[in-house]
Amino acid sequence: MTISSLDPLTDPRWPRLIAENPHSSIFHTREWLNALHLTYGYEPVAFTTRPGSDLSDALVFCKVKSWLTGKRLVSLPFSDHCQPLADAENLQEILYYLHNQRETQQLRYIELRPVLNDLILDVQDQFMPSERFCSQVIDLRPDLETIYKSFHSNCVRRKIKRAEREELVYEAGRSEELLQKFRYLLLLTRRRHQLPPQPPSWFHNILRCLGSLVTIHVVSKDAAPVASILTLTHKGRMVYKYGCSDTKFNAMGGTSLLFWKAIQQAHSAGIEEFDLGRSSYDDPGLIAFKEHLGAGSSELIYYRTPPFRAIKVRPKSSISLLPQKALVHLPDSLFTGVGQLLYRHIG
Repeated sequence: MTISSLDPLTDPRWPRLIAENPHSSIFHTREWLNALHLTYGYEPVAFTTRPGSDLSDALVFCKVKSWLTGKRLVSLPFSDHCQPLADAENLQEILYYLHNQRETQQLRYIELRPVLNDLILDVQDQFMPSERFCSQVIDLRPDLETIYKSFHSNCVRRKIKRAEREELVYEAGRSEELLQKFRYLLLLTRRRHQLPPQPPSWFHNILRCLGSLVTIHVVSKDAAPVASILTLTHKGRMVYKYGCSDTKFNAMGGTSLLFWKAIQQAHSAGIEEFDLGRSSYDDPGLIAFKEHLGAGSSELIYYRTPPFRAIKVRPKSSISLLPQKALVHLPDSLFTGVGQLLYRHIG
């Protein structure tokens, strides 16, 4: 079987494959791949068993070239998951081909981030489990009253009522004003976690490339932003990608109200699932918060060749070796600059 490569940013067959394949996600789209390319310089590439006009299967990667972390193929950087769009037989052929190409291309490793693990079982002599996460999704098909009752009574519903009494104001959209509120809260949150923020260009490119597929949600108190999340929408699924808040307003219940408003908005638009993304197992508080929103849980497993010597449970950040306490005291411009320099190496 012949394996060929294609550029998903320019190949006219790519959008149709994404539209027709039931396992495609926002992370497969040309819009998301273009945002990655513009921000970090990654080169998207897809491999298929169908070199002709009928593109019916593919496995998409980004080529990451870094003097700091090496050259590698990742499917996909800064994406919670990326299901291979191929059946078991064709996927096996593609993965054997890539495994054999790794040394020729001088790749440090090849990484897969599938949602479904059964397709990988036939090639586990080459691609082995490397990292594990908790993946959580809210089913939005029931009516809103049923969804609301599924929230934890004390941890979520009581906080929503408190936020309503506080008359917190909810806004959603893609304006520059909302982006600035989101960025302000993001800097606060990343300082709190002792981690550099993602570069401003990343969020500008997400808005520029994804357009109506991205929404910034913000709740405010007397015009002061309290909490914000950024969501992505594709084919009946909304994805929670980033969240941030100002802790001095925590008692007001703004974060719970924010998720409830986003759920209401998604439900009215006919969205059937709210993907809350991955959580590290060493962050039980985040997992519990998502469970309190009524989310169901499953395990998300990443695979690599060559494999790690032992399966890792990734820490809260892959940049945890930085002098974190020093980061907190940097001025905003330098704090942001660290992220600008670093993130392209860790995708």
